[in-house]
Amino acid sequence: MRKCMFIVSLLTLILSGCGTGKPALENLSSGKPTAENTAMTNFSEPSTWLLGYIQPFQFMDMPHAQWYLKGFESYNPVREVIEKLKAINQDDLTIKIVMGTWCPDSRREVPRFMKVLEQWGLPTEKVTFIGVDISKIAPVGGYEELGIERVPTFIIMKNKIETGRIIENPVTSLEQDMLNILTRNENNVNQ
Repeated sequence: MRKCMFIVSLLTLILSGCGTGKPALENLSSGKPTAENTAMTNFSEPSTWLLGYIQPFQFMDMPHAQWYLKGFESYNPVREVIEKLKAINQDDLTIKIVMGTWCPDSRREVPRFMKVLEQWGLPTEKVTFIGVDISKIAPVGGYEELGIERVPTFIIMKNKIETGRIIENPVTSLEQDMLNILTRNENNVNQ
C-alpha cells in the first residue's frame, strides 16, 4: 500500500509538475556518494516541503541546503546586467517568490535568483517567500489573489503594485528578465 501511494504521489508530481519531467528523487551528495551522504531525498514527500511563509535561512537546513547552496554557488549572473540593475532605485521595490520545494524548477531557479539579488544588493527583507504544496496551494492569507499556476513565480512589485512576473523559467536570464521588467522593456518577458 505504501509503495502504491509513493507511485501515485510521484506520478501526480510529474503530471502536475512545475514544468519539467525530472524525477523528484535527488542524491544529497554533490554527485559523489559517500558513506555519509548516500541518502536519497524524495522531494515529493510532504514531510520535506516548506509551506507558507519561508525564511531564507530555512534553505540552509537539510535536505534543502544541498540544492540551494549548489545552485547559488554555481550561478554566474551577467555582470553587465547586474550593473544596470544597480542603477535602478530599490526604495519602492518588493518581490514575492512563490515556490515549491518539491519542484525541480523551483530548486533550480530560486538559488539563482537569490544570487542575482545578492549581487544586485537588494536586501532580503524586500523579498517574501511563499512555499506551496504540490497542488500549488499555500496556507497564506490572500494567496489566491496571486493567481499562481506554475512555480516558481517571481512577482516584481513597485509601490506594492505588480510590475511583472518571471514564471517558471526565464525567457533570457533571471537578471535580464528582471531588468526588462523594471525598465518596462517587456517585449522579452513572459507574463
